Amino acid sequence: MKAGIMQPYFFPYIGYWQLINAVDKYIIYDDVNYINRGWINRNRIIVDGQVKYFNLPLIGASQNKHINELKVSKNSGWILKKMKTIEYAYKKAPYFCEIFPLIKDILNCKNENLALYLENSFYLICNYLDIKTEFIISSSLDKDCNKRGQEKIISICDLLEITEYYNAIGGKELYSFSDFKERGITLKFLQTNEIEYKQFGKEFYPNLSILDVMMFNSKDRIKEMLNDYVLITNV
Repeated sequence: MKAGIMQPYFFPYIGYWQLINAVDKYIIYDDVNYINRGWINRNRIIVDGQVKYFNLPLIGASQNKHINELKVSKNSGWILKKMKTIEYAYKKAPYFCEIFPLIKDILNCKNENLALYLENSFYLICNYLDIKTEFIISSSLDKDCNKRGQEKIISICDLLEITEYYNAIGGKELYSFSDFKERGITLKFLQTNEIEYKQFGKEFYPNLSILDVMMFNSKDRIKEMLNDYVLITNV
């Protein structure tokens, strides 16, 4: 049984979806601290040929609170503003008419809890991309919350009888192959290959939000991208 564990991000880049697609169970790590200026409530899109941040407004955002303790702003005006920004930025993209209603459904989610709001976006995008991975909310697990870092990840794997743990390549320095192996778990790091596609201009901007990927690529092409990676193992 393969699993991945990460904080929920707002319209994350293609590598995040590769990780979700590569595993059987994906644990949404909602009971860890929120990170200011991270990817939990923002990502990047192209506006007027420039890379711009696209934010999800929160109430009382603080690094002293867990992700599942935060709420998405109740002010409905921001949704209309974000929709106009997306329409302005991507209305001439080849798959705008197909993707815009999906983005609208995601942004109009009525759940104010940040973790559940993001979980809903995962379900909708996975449904579009035919990703069948099972999602599990970390806070729903009966685990030892006193553990931290690698030990907490290993304890979740033990609880769910995970035999292979996949992590994004950015966390390579945080985990030990031997420590996982001692617990009967194979540790693997997913490294996204160089993925490029035609955007509006001559210059390509990599690692933007999945929103950008979906606007410029067919579903079939994105499904090919989901497998365009290498796994780093301790060999």
